[in-house]
Amino acid sequence: MTWTVAPEPYDSPIAAALWRAYYTEVSDRWYLLHEGRRTDPAELEREIAASTGAELAPPSGLLLVARYAGEPAGSAGIRLTADGTTAELTRVFLYERMRGRGGAALLVGAAEDAARARGATRMILDTRGDLVEARALYARLGYTETEPHNADPYAEHWFAKALG
Repeated sequence: MTWTVAPEPYDSPIAAALWRAYYTEVSDRWYLLHEGRRTDPAELEREIAASTGAELAPPSGLLLVARYAGEPAGSAGIRLTADGTTAELTRVFLYERMRGRGGAALLVGAAEDAARARGATRMILDTRGDLVEARALYARLGYTETEPHNADPYAEHWFAKALG
């Protein structure tokens, strides 16, 4: 079986399904950890609808979708910051059944290549403390923890990497 990674419109049905799966997983993890329950369905629907992903539209953004044996398996997005030399990595996600096959590193690498192609020399990202798998992935791929670069209320760890 082989992996492919290609751009995907942020508002496609495939992108919507991946966003729903991503948001459901990270939201449920947070609520289970902090409140012992899953996300309220009404809240989940409001938040999914409120985050359209429009910031991932070209030319300043891009959504990439990984496919495994032709089946959508995950996503990663980038968006250039105002300075034009920094890109933010976001929405890195693989369906649980696709994990452990090298797809996450492939997605992040493709996102780095896309950021470089758009003139970025640095990639930044944020994540939460409970997303230990994500933090391990970023460290393994050469990202180093930095000072906060945003005020996202759910961000607890910030990373950066020179794209050279």
